[in-house]
Amino acid sequence: MLRFGVPENGVFPVSSSLTELPPDVILLLVVKAVFYRSSCGRTFSSLTATSTEKMKLPWRICTSHTVPVRRASSVTEGMLTFVPTCTDTDVHSLDLLQDFVSRAKRLFVISGAGLSTESGIPDYRSEGTGLYARTSRRPMEHAEFVRSSKSRQRYWARNFVGWPQFSSHQPNTAHRALQQWEEKGKLHWLVTQNVDALHSKAGQKRLTELHGCTHRVVCLGCGTISSREELQGRFMSLNPAWEVQAGAVAPDGDVFIEDEQVLNFRVPSCEVCGGILKPDATFFGDTVKKEKVQFVHDRLAESDAVLVVGSSLQVYSGYRFLLAASDRKLSIGILNIGPTRADHLAELKVNGRCGQVLSAINPLL
Repeated sequence: MLRFGVPENGVFPVSSSLTELPPDVILLLVVKAVFYRSSCGRTFSSLTATSTEKMKLPWRICTSHTVPVRRASSVTEGMLTFVPTCTDTDVHSLDLLQDFVSRAKRLFVISGAGLSTESGIPDYRSEGTGLYARTSRRPMEHAEFVRSSKSRQRYWARNFVGWPQFSSHQPNTAHRALQQWEEKGKLHWLVTQNVDALHSKAGQKRLTELHGCTHRVVCLGCGTISSREELQGRFMSLNPAWEVQAGAVAPDGDVFIEDEQVLNFRVPSCEVCGGILKPDATFFGDTVKKEKVQFVHDRLAESDAVLVVGSSLQVYSGYRFLLAASDRKLSIGILNIGPTRADHLAELKVNGRCGQVLSAINPLL
């Protein structure tokens, strides 16, 4: 029995097409959609009362400045969990960015955490969705990691739990677009502030990982580099019966577990010298090696334009290259959701999701 076309249990049967539903049910779905999500431009993924039955609605509601021809869908709805709310980028902004990219012959790109949120990895600072907005926890500081064995034990225990999920993330539309720009000769060099290896997974070659990569491990004693995946096997061998309930995964692969849960977790040492093992990534409070910074400056000097994608540039290690680009009178463009530290240096600022926007740009025009 239906009440205005709605089953008594409140759950609509899953249908392969909206045309299979009664007209009054379709009307009710539209009314509910507008009521619940009228201020958001995202595609709705489900309006059912259960977690196992979902009905996809193939339209967009209350979106201003839509891009019906050049818009590309960058992610599925489920992967938008850590992407800040954002309306579609308007056609005029896309045209300006297309012109910016077309004029560049040797494009220098700086990417940040906003590029990887569409792969399901949270960033730190985004309003409402970033790690700092959702929790009072803060990432491990370099000095604390080096001086405290207890801190290292806690870090590696949490990283061990989070690694299977963190390492499984895959490149999204934005990563693939930038790899294609490189392949087609548009992108001269890419500097990423991310440590998730997604640019490498996408096949990027002309790449500097400014803050390193958590898929590698370095010995602080002898400098030996090893695989994080290999270390996971050593963790499992040393802790065969260790189990724990974990919380959300952080941008660096860390998860949140209680301190008392890590007391019996065993951490291996370097197999070469017995030294301390650390992710081959720059922790907060540490600095990027001078040789790497100079290498990036050299690549910047070879470029004729700079495009920032998915970064607020709040950390100086990345922001410094925008200052250098400005000193060199290079054209600067920014694609990001929300303000950045370098907005005043840019001739073009586009607000939008990286995957959606970059996939709409033709690097050869």
